[in-house]
Amino acid sequence: MLISSVYKNVRRCVSTKAISRAIDLSSEVRSALEANKPVVALESTIITHGMPHPDNLETALSVESIIRDQGAIPATIGILNGRIKIGLEHRELEDLSKPTANAVKTSRRDFPYVLSHNLNGGTTVSGTLMIASHVGIKVFVTGGVGGVHRQGESTLDISADLVEMGRQPIMVVSSGIKSILDIERTLEYLETQGVCVMSYGPSKHFPAFYCEKSGFMAPYHVTQPVEAAKVLFQSNELGLGSGILLAVPIPKPFSIDREIMDTSINLALEEADSKGVQGKEITPFVLERVGQITAGKSLKSNIALIKNNAQVGGQVAVEYQKLAEARKRSLVLGGMNTKGGNGKVVVVGGAVLDCVMTLQSDLKL
Repeated sequence: MLISSVYKNVRRCVSTKAISRAIDLSSEVRSALEANKPVVALESTIITHGMPHPDNLETALSVESIIRDQGAIPATIGILNGRIKIGLEHRELEDLSKPTANAVKTSRRDFPYVLSHNLNGGTTVSGTLMIASHVGIKVFVTGGVGGVHRQGESTLDISADLVEMGRQPIMVVSSGIKSILDIERTLEYLETQGVCVMSYGPSKHFPAFYCEKSGFMAPYHVTQPVEAAKVLFQSNELGLGSGILLAVPIPKPFSIDREIMDTSINLALEEADSKGVQGKEITPFVLERVGQITAGKSLKSNIALIKNNAQVGGQVAVEYQKLAEARKRSLVLGGMNTKGGNGKVVVVGGAVLDCVMTLQSDLKL
């Protein structure tokens, strides 16, 4: 009974943390964090810019359901009327999924403007990582991360996702890097940022979003959720401060032939260039055009891979929380000898000091 009481009192409680006044935690996510339950962060750019309506809303709800099935709590992060929401409610997801939301694609640099002007925003991988880290979430699931754009050696167009992964101690579960990017240079840049990159499955083949294999190998690979969780746990134990990319291949039935996808992407990129599409608008434009060129096949693949990532990410979060809880118990029980009967006594309570004074007869009051 005593040990149980001590353990409960050393739990990390999110309500005691300095949460930004601009952040609204849903009651479910707050309760989960306070109770040290596994929580999985989800981005909202896939809702606002990644898929058409109503596929975006249906996919978002399905992904949350899959995470719950694994025993974790989903925390979709987005911005509504200048308020950062962690754990979007069903109605809020509906509002954000509609084209009328006019949501801004929001990375780290965009938060001050979006919040100060009370706008709606879909948080990117970069933006979601920043907010998730603020409240102590350790696992984040997405479809694919940004990277170095093709011809990035001359344009210097490098996604803020990569820099943020080097800043935040979170595991990003994705199907690798979006196929429209320069995967080889992106992997090099992740190494520079100190991000541990692992493929998930029987081999080191690094996936390419729509394609099961990119033609490149990951530095490491793991085969089970508990193995991935142990890597995340050790990273946090060392206090590295940088993240981990867990690259999960798209399920085989939904994988698209690499040559077909490369042809589709090149056509979309040429069209983007001719229309003067630049900056953060390139990715959503190209993804939409690729969907049209492949007659909707890429959208089906996108939905399949994010659902698969949600399953893996939920399992990893559960296993990580088990490791974290075991670590806390060992700290509480450290030094106690439960076998010999000579364990140290832990006293929990307060001390009362009574002062007794005798007044002298010549003391004037």
